[in-house]
Amino acid sequence: MTAGRDDDALSWDGDDDPTLVTGVDERDTTATAADAATDEKAAVEASVPVALPQGFDAVGRGSDEVGRLESDGTVTAVSEPKPLGNAALVGIGILSGIYLLWTIGWVVGGLRLQGTAQFLVAPVGYLVSLCLAILAPLIWFVTTLVLTRGSHTWVRVLWLLAGAILLVPWPFLAVGAVGQ
Repeated sequence: MTAGRDDDALSWDGDDDPTLVTGVDERDTTATAADAATDEKAAVEASVPVALPQGFDAVGRGSDEVGRLESDGTVTAVSEPKPLGNAALVGIGILSGIYLLWTIGWVVGGLRLQGTAQFLVAPVGYLVSLCLAILAPLIWFVTTLVLTRGSHTWVRVLWLLAGAILLVPWPFLAVGAVGQ
């Protein structure tokens, strides 16, 4: 005396799910029903884009693939990088000032050593090396900003600090502005 499913006293939403196991022969159908449920879940997850509402930021691996959920329910891709924070902007501004001082230091120190260095190096060679030394802080700063555009802020600051240490104007520090 088994009645049909429509005659049950209690009916639940989703009872007509084709992956639902009815208990007839669970040993044979359990594996196929689980596989079908997994395949259906994977198909649903693949069709729904991953998005976060306004005010939430995705972090970690794959966070650049997470979209933005707008108020009308549409999903937009997030392609613009996050803006720098106030501390990062101030730090990069201070480092840019240091790079400017290094450029001035290379000009002053290099010109102070010009008479002495021309005894050791040809005048053309000294002029070329002086121009490269003067341009080195600018080249390092711009290259670091361009190449670390998509990186974390700490990577950018680390490279700028490394350049500030490597490009110290030693002729200016050794001879000074006045010299002997």
